[in-house]
Amino acid sequence: MKTRLGLNFRTVFWTFAAVALAALLIFAFRPRPILADYGETSRGPLTVAVRDEARTRARDVYVVSAPVSGRLLRVGNRAGERVEAGAVIATIQPGPPALVDERSRQELQAGVRSAEAALALARAELDGAEARLAHARTTAGRTETLFAASIASRSALDQARLDVRTAAAAVSNARAGVDVRQAALEAARVRLTDPSGTSATARAVVIRAPVAGRILRVLQESESVVAQGAPVMEIGDASDLEVVAELLSSDAARIQVGAPAVIDAWGGEPALRGRVRQVEPYGFLKISALGVEEQRVNVIIDPVDPPAAWWAVGHGYRVEVAVTVWRAEDVVRVPVAALFRDQGHWAVFKVVEGRARLQPVEIGQNNGDLAEVRAGLEPGEQVVLHPNQTISDGARVRPRPGDR
Repeated sequence: MKTRLGLNFRTVFWTFAAVALAALLIFAFRPRPILADYGETSRGPLTVAVRDEARTRARDVYVVSAPVSGRLLRVGNRAGERVEAGAVIATIQPGPPALVDERSRQELQAGVRSAEAALALARAELDGAEARLAHARTTAGRTETLFAASIASRSALDQARLDVRTAAAAVSNARAGVDVRQAALEAARVRLTDPSGTSATARAVVIRAPVAGRILRVLQESESVVAQGAPVMEIGDASDLEVVAELLSSDAARIQVGAPAVIDAWGGEPALRGRVRQVEPYGFLKISALGVEEQRVNVIIDPVDPPAAWWAVGHGYRVEVAVTVWRAEDVVRVPVAALFRDQGHWAVFKVVEGRARLQPVEIGQNNGDLAEVRAGLEPGEQVVLHPNQTISDGARVRPRPGDR
């Protein structure tokens, strides 16, 4: 009897132990819920904007350039100073002659000697022409006397007078030749002028401000020799600014004139408001910092806030702009981080009773943070953010600590 009772006890004990061990193994190896980040769909406004870097600039900038070549005297005005229209802002004096090497100098000296010899020859020719003129006049006077006494013929008188006119023309020609040789000699001597001997009181040309405004920047401050057309300074009204954003042509094509814009990252708070005034019709090629060729378009934005809000912003400052291209006041929104592609369509993992359920969705506009849901989700539903390969349809999930 005791043996039978002991046998039953052992059977019950080992049966219980086997059941407990099986339950422990099942509990130890059962699938555990996957930790995931949760998000929630909502209903509200959605704005899609194109964002990029931009720069400020004065609306009307006048670049003052050198009207002639010469030596620009040191510019006394400084950036930020106010100037009146017509005020003298720079002075240009004639530049010094170019330096010549020894070989060129000897050639120029030989040219001077040649010009002196040519001048002496011209003067000798002038003396001969004047002598012939005097002789012709004497002969003409004698012929007129003989003609009056009916000794000389009329043709002899006409020939004598013709000789006088011919000799006078020769004298005029010789004198002109002397003037030409004299000018050539002076030109040859000028070429040998020492550059250090130029006069500081030479006639100067002054540059005047074309309009009243502030000097935005001085491009050539120190005294130097400048070429005609070289920029000297920029003048404009720094309080009348506009913003120029170089946007990708694909983004610029979505922007309408009059679209609102937000201007921030200008160094202060709060963000400033703006409005698109113009999308330029011409695109240009620009190389990005990564060496990629990009087709860009200038988008001009006018500030809407009063000038007092721009007190710290000047010409050529860097800012960031966000131009609105689409906006809706009441749409269903889902975090973009929950979206992924499934068989060529958008989908999310919707959380239903602790399990991730694959849910196809139809997506409209998105701004990088939120996307418009046209079908597939309702406001207030929870979705998995950043789903990875471990999450599949029907998998048990639970929020990470700190998530709702």
